[in-house]
Amino acid sequence: MADQVAAMCDQLIKAVNVMMDAETSQIYRLEALKFCEEFKETNSLCVPCGLQLADKAQPAVIRHFGLQILEHVIKFQWNNMQQQEKVQLKECAMQLLSNGTHSILEEESHIKDVLSRITVEMIKREWPQHWPDMLKEMEALTGQGEAQTELVMLILLRLAEDVITFQTLPTQRRRDIQQTLTQNMESIFSFMMAILQLNVEDYRKLKESPGHELQARAHCRVAVATLNTLAGYIDWVSLVHITSGNCHLLEILCLLLSEPELQLEAAECLLIAISRKGKLEDRKPFMLLFDDVAIHYILSAAQAVEVVERRYIFLKRLCQVLCALGGQLCSLVGSDVEVEVPANLSKYTEALLAFTTHSSQFLKSSTLATWGALFRHETLSKDAVVVEMAVKYLRACMTNLVKAGFPSRDDNPSCEYSRVDFDSDEDFNSFFNSFRAQQGEVVRSACRIVPLEAFQIAAEWLQYQIASPIDIGDTTSKTAEGLCSLLSPSVVQWDAVTVFMECMVAHIFKSLEEEKLPIDQSMELLQAVLNYETKDPLILSCVLTNVSALFPFVIHRPHFLTQVLYKLFKAITFDIGQDNKVPRTRAVKNVRRHACSSIIKICRDYPQFILPCFDMFYNHVKKLFSSDTTLTHMEKCSLMEALVLISNHFKDFAKQKAFLDELMASVVAEWTSDEMRHVLWDPALFLSFVGADQVVTEQSTEKDTAGLNRGRLSFCLYAMLGVVKRARWPADLEEAKAGGFVVGYTPAGAPIYRNPCTAQFLVLLPNLLALIRTHNSLFVPENMARLSETFSRAHEVMDAEKNVVLGLPQHLLDIYDSPVYRTNLERMQGFFTTLYDNCFHVLGNAGLSLQQEFYTIERLAEEIAGSAFVSLDHVPDHRLRPMIHILIYFRSITITTFFTMQLVLSCPQEYYDSLLCPLLGPLFTYMQQRLNVKWQVINQRTSINGEDQEEVVCQESQVTQEMLEEQLVRLLTREVLDLLAVSCIARKVPEPAANKEEVDGKMQTVSPAQPTDELTELGKCLMKHENIYMSLLTLSFTSLSWKDTSNCHRTASMVCWTLLRQVVGGNLLPEAVTWFYTSVLRGLQVHGQHEVCNSTLSQLAMLIYENLRPRYMELRAVMTQIPNISVEGLDQYDRRLMDPNAQKVGDKKRKDQFKKLIAGTVGKALCQQFRKEVHIRNLPSLFKKPKSDKDLQNSGEPLGLAALFVPGE
Repeated sequence: MADQVAAMCDQLIKAVNVMMDAETSQIYRLEALKFCEEFKETNSLCVPCGLQLADKAQPAVIRHFGLQILEHVIKFQWNNMQQQEKVQLKECAMQLLSNGTHSILEEESHIKDVLSRITVEMIKREWPQHWPDMLKEMEALTGQGEAQTELVMLILLRLAEDVITFQTLPTQRRRDIQQTLTQNMESIFSFMMAILQLNVEDYRKLKESPGHELQARAHCRVAVATLNTLAGYIDWVSLVHITSGNCHLLEILCLLLSEPELQLEAAECLLIAISRKGKLEDRKPFMLLFDDVAIHYILSAAQAVEVVERRYIFLKRLCQVLCALGGQLCSLVGSDVEVEVPANLSKYTEALLAFTTHSSQFLKSSTLATWGALFRHETLSKDAVVVEMAVKYLRACMTNLVKAGFPSRDDNPSCEYSRVDFDSDEDFNSFFNSFRAQQGEVVRSACRIVPLEAFQIAAEWLQYQIASPIDIGDTTSKTAEGLCSLLSPSVVQWDAVTVFMECMVAHIFKSLEEEKLPIDQSMELLQAVLNYETKDPLILSCVLTNVSALFPFVIHRPHFLTQVLYKLFKAITFDIGQDNKVPRTRAVKNVRRHACSSIIKICRDYPQFILPCFDMFYNHVKKLFSSDTTLTHMEKCSLMEALVLISNHFKDFAKQKAFLDELMASVVAEWTSDEMRHVLWDPALFLSFVGADQVVTEQSTEKDTAGLNRGRLSFCLYAMLGVVKRARWPADLEEAKAGGFVVGYTPAGAPIYRNPCTAQFLVLLPNLLALIRTHNSLFVPENMARLSETFSRAHEVMDAEKNVVLGLPQHLLDIYDSPVYRTNLERMQGFFTTLYDNCFHVLGNAGLSLQQEFYTIERLAEEIAGSAFVSLDHVPDHRLRPMIHILIYFRSITITTFFTMQLVLSCPQEYYDSLLCPLLGPLFTYMQQRLNVKWQVINQRTSINGEDQEEVVCQESQVTQEMLEEQLVRLLTREVLDLLAVSCIARKVPEPAANKEEVDGKMQTVSPAQPTDELTELGKCLMKHENIYMSLLTLSFTSLSWKDTSNCHRTASMVCWTLLRQVVGGNLLPEAVTWFYTSVLRGLQVHGQHEVCNSTLSQLAMLIYENLRPRYMELRAVMTQIPNISVEGLDQYDRRLMDPNAQKVGDKKRKDQFKKLIAGTVGKALCQQFRKEVHIRNLPSLFKKPKSDKDLQNSGEPLGLAALFVPGE
């Protein structure tokens, strides 16, 4: 036997060395691996060989393999071993812990790790029932030295992780171990605390003693291991253990913050402890950390100088500790447990401010949530300390809002820290944008407390910026001398003050009464901004934002209005005086767009205020249109939108209609001309008109007639969209009646309005529908063939859109510097995309704006179907999405949050039958078939095996194209299911519970036994038509097995049962019921490995089974086909379901039973499919409830109930 073991060990050592040798060929390595794995699986000498290889005389890699063999035996062979063999293996394992390792400083960490794993695997199988003295044995081990103590700590930590954190055990075993741990927690904590204190004391004594450095390091290592183990327990044990002895544990941890070698681990423990939730009463002792001693230790530990990674990580933890402490403070002060505002609040807030003003951007960002909570807190926000801090915080923002600290640069102290935190400038840029948005929220909260001080800070800062000369720094613009880039010092400062100004003004009006507003100072400030002149587009953009931000003050000083409008109009035609042949830079385009947006915003928010200036405004716009040839179509249409917004306040139908007719006269004439009619109705003529059938070179100098034609089309659509989107009748019914906007009343008594742009829209509509039909026809093969070589890819997804679809980051740091050159192909792609989108935007907005007048258009459903639904088979997925978007909003006027979704959400109920049913029925049928085919292709692609097929997808471009196609299908699927949900499902928001307990960060709420969603009125209308409701059901249930988890979860939880419930009372065919049920089980097979999907699909399957099983025996036949189903369990479940006299069980137990029945359908994730199962047997139960022998009814003993009804008591 010994010889056999020795020979086998030699072979295993050779195999391990071959595997670990870098020079070994792949074939030999695989052979060696196969030999080792087969040995572990089949050889009877595993234990003796494992023990021999684990001898500490062997090299570490061999010992590790030997210990792995022992771990494998325990995990996979334990259930088949004799009791004597188990005892022997356990004794050997304890021997290895006792004397099988080198000293604590010499031993490899992976050896310690595998030793702890071996012990924990045995504990999971035998403790406490068969190994009651385990904790005592561990305690005894710690007496043998530092190495053993560290191993014991590793064992206790891994045990907690496996049982509590990762829960890698069967429920019964987990419950046994957790309950035993909890029962012994007081002694476990005392044990760990004693070891920590002992080793910290020894470490402190010996580290100063010459010649004892190694011993000191050994004690330090044990202390670190103990802190790590404590961290694994503090997270879940009862708060009593953490706060006992007047928070003795927290006191020790605070003291350790001053110990450089232990401070990081101590901070981790402290953070976990202070972050605990639970009953407020139990958390009250945490307020002790606001005492002088604790705050002193936290503050002194924060004094850091150098950027050393470990030290910096410690600072992050310490910052999180302070923030968690602030969280406890905000929870406790002002609550029922009556906690006073701590006397040391000023010290605490100073410490928090120190982190807020630290050079690290990450540390600054970590404090934001705490400041926000303090400034919003009902009690604390009124405290003098917090009020004073609000001012200091706002002053700190003058630095923090400045975008600085790019890792590639060295122009700021933050850069050094950013190099630790961020991989690239793009990473930093993305972080900073989010950080700044969070800062904005906190600034707004601070402004609520100190509005006037906030205004003063903003005013001083802006005045200083206006007076400062422009500093372009070392990163100048590539296009013009003397212009700034995004990272120029002046730009980042202007950018920061602008953000601050916007946040401040937004809240000063909410926080102060009108008489207290600083009107004069704000007008002085506005005058300075209006007088400021710059030719730098990036700075001018910030100036315009400040003008917009300060505009609310202008209401109180109307004579400033003309100056503001002059400034904005001037910016609309802004240019940097370069050659007209060179395209404008993006910065210049943004300034002009910014000015247009600002004018629209003012006209939208303050139309009554602008109304007196209407004639001047209109004349200026006309003058601009006739004299400035550089205005783009979008800029012209923006100004037209602004005029329409003001005209809404004429409150006179005839006057507004006359104005709109005049404004749109040229557009109507152009759009309805014979030339345009021919072009819009004929795909071949259309392609020729826009130049898509011509070969063009980039260097071509000929007059671009096709480009002008495209411009004419774009302008007409932009103008149409602007007018339809903005033209409205007065909101006040009396004003609308007086102005001639009301033409009658519905039978229910609601007024019927008319829109002044209706007549125009009705004239423009036929050609609009023709353009949609023609555009769809462009994808037909014969029209695709008409595209020239230059524009053969004109209908493909644009690169920018591709990046958005694939979720690739946009590199935003350089875009302002260079002119926006676009190739002819890119221009054509952009034209087709925008044209198609705008057609649907116009249609969608028409429903919202014209309402009754739109929905009563004769044969509207047929007209829309005859244009939007033509040639759909040829229309690519990325072009279908705008159409679905628009349909989503053709429904009820109550929700109009987004300009793209209009048709479903704005259609009055009386037009559901005439308009929406004829549109949605065929659409859902078509989309179900289309998407099903697409998903089958995706499924086949992902399940392909074999080398032949794999060779096909080796081209990177092809892989990217497949990813793009798949993602587009996924997005289109979501749009279609969104449309279905919006059309049919009325979400019920659950009532908030009166008093929820917040326990460890989770709100304890009970999930309903079944979905409470109801059908919308449109849903009820659709369900009246058999062909439509079958399409809806087929689409919903088929989508459950498409490989998109978010779709599956949403549809299973919201849609499927709500729809099916409407028809279960009818005569469904058995085949249909079987199909619905198997669709859900198929969904479980695809998505079951995801917990959220598993839960919703199991719930859906149970609802279907319980509601339909009594009438459909076929469902049982489906159940019996599930792999490994317990027929006995199924019989029992059916009996309880069918027999009215059977004993009923609780909801949770019923769900668990059903889940067990269908467990065989649940698919496994790829990473789990070839994993060997670990089976841990349950041990005899620890806690049996004794059954009462008494029969209370017949015992004759009084129950005490009678006493309750004795009169007079």
